[in-house]
Amino acid sequence: MITKDNIIKYIITFVSHSIFWVVIYFFYAYFLGYGSSNTEYVNLFSGFLMPVTMLISYFLIYYLIPNYLLTKRYKHFILYVVYTFIISVYLIILSILYGLIYSEGYKEVDTAPLTKTLPFIILGVFFVVMIMVSLSLIMHNYKTIVKYENLRTKILQTQLQLKEQELKFLKMQIHPHFLFNALNTIYGFALKKSDEAPEMILKLSNLLDYILYQIEKPQVLLKDEINHLIDYVSLEKMRFHDTLEVTIETNNYYENIQIAPMLLIPFVENSFKHGTIVNGKLTVGIYIETKNNELCFKIVNSSIIEKDNSKGIGLENIERRLNMLYPKSHELINNQIKNQFEVCLSIQNLKSI
Repeated sequence: MITKDNIIKYIITFVSHSIFWVVIYFFYAYFLGYGSSNTEYVNLFSGFLMPVTMLISYFLIYYLIPNYLLTKRYKHFILYVVYTFIISVYLIILSILYGLIYSEGYKEVDTAPLTKTLPFIILGVFFVVMIMVSLSLIMHNYKTIVKYENLRTKILQTQLQLKEQELKFLKMQIHPHFLFNALNTIYGFALKKSDEAPEMILKLSNLLDYILYQIEKPQVLLKDEINHLIDYVSLEKMRFHDTLEVTIETNNYYENIQIAPMLLIPFVENSFKHGTIVNGKLTVGIYIETKNNELCFKIVNSSIIEKDNSKGIGLENIERRLNMLYPKSHELINNQIKNQFEVCLSIQNLKSI
């Protein structure tokens, strides 16, 4: 399909090749007639060398090189280059003979029209052919590099889009069942006409605002994430009533450190979901500290050792998100100790404002 870009490309190619051959023509005239005053003879003779030079050059760059050299058929390429060289020498000699015959009438008396012998003329033609072939290979190499870089850019963009889609998917997995549980609890409070229902609706409203408007940001302040976590815990306390005991310690943390939104909540949500009520209570301890732009987060919940001690989908999703957001700059350790399940997260090199 012929497009405007293709037409422009063909025009540029035609113009550049035309300029190149005009330069070669003057090169032949200078090379063959250096020291001679018979410019008309030299110019006419140079014209006879142009067609054979162009034929050899274009045969090499448009047939032999693409079909044999670039496809790594080296044996065939060498063989056909030898054949081309032999035929080229014959054609060059034939062109020289025709040039000598047709330029005979332009000779001047007692003046040598050409200052180069037959071997030098043949070498001059092959010198021009080598220049043309070299320029062609350089352009091919440049186009290959550009094509590779464009392809690499497209692949990276595609990978980035896939990562972003996967990250959005992981974010969407964080809170649906929490919202469902919270709405069920509010519904139960509403039926009982409990005084806690308005407060719970307010806290849920704050959480929804955070989820809807902050989760799309790449980074949020650590203090905002902690406030969000505290609201979440308050809601869960209302839902669990006296069966939930949560301790939150946030000593020595730098508020202006930035982290990915909704990064800590899944750990708390996972502890509520998979924790075990021991002696009538589900006990959860949350500890947050920062040191030199490093976040140290630990959460411990009561848990009974089970035969199936797999991490579950929740922690796997969290790990995948951490690997995407903080590759090689985080450490996540989880361990079952007696009747407690402990998760420790550290993230290094966090940015701050």
